[in-house]
Amino acid sequence: MIVYGKNVANAIFAKETLYTQIQKIYFEEQFLKKNPNFIPKRLESKVKSMSKQEMDRLAQGLHQGIMLVMTDYQYTPLESLLATDPSFVLLLDHLEDPHNIGAIIRTAVAAGVDAIIIPSDRQVMINATVMKTSAGTLYDIPIVRVTNLHQTMLHLKEQGFWLVGTAMDGQDYKTIDYSGKIGLVIGNEGAGMHQLVRQTCDFIATIPMHRSIDSLNASVASGIMIYEVIRHRK
Repeated sequence: MIVYGKNVANAIFAKETLYTQIQKIYFEEQFLKKNPNFIPKRLESKVKSMSKQEMDRLAQGLHQGIMLVMTDYQYTPLESLLATDPSFVLLLDHLEDPHNIGAIIRTAVAAGVDAIIIPSDRQVMINATVMKTSAGTLYDIPIVRVTNLHQTMLHLKEQGFWLVGTAMDGQDYKTIDYSGKIGLVIGNEGAGMHQLVRQTCDFIATIPMHRSIDSLNASVASGIMIYEVIRHRK
């Protein structure tokens, strides 16, 4: 996986536990001239200079003069997560926009969500865009990839979780009790939650809308819901 951008690289360099996952560091000469001592000494053997044209071809966005080649992201097994006794997890029902995923990860880390669960099909996987949008917080929260989201929800229920889905036709999100073990389900950007996923939820939460707005961006809605859950748990 190739990740790029100064902020992302800085966030990764700040976590020495990630150094073994960095295979190569590419940079433009001008970058190091403007940012001396940016690359940790322990990683200097992995550094290679590259022209801007070469970096432009490799990057899928604004690289800012630095790129990291890293091992593929390692997802956390569901049972390993459950062994840590989590009490607040986020389930993403087939989201398609990597910018949404990255923004949701960043909010989840900031709020203290225990983990994020995603399905393995028809869902954006962890890639460079997700990493960049998350501003490097990707490695600060376990992400679980499951074959069947519905079956995973049933398993979470067996573990004592209450599942709260999000849709436009549920009850006011402020009227729900979030004090127990909560699994918050965020639906697809266009279609919302799949029918079976919705039917498995214990509650359907709605964020009231005013004027002509009929829905919120998935990452915005996630942020509102995540902090409502946190507020109830203090």
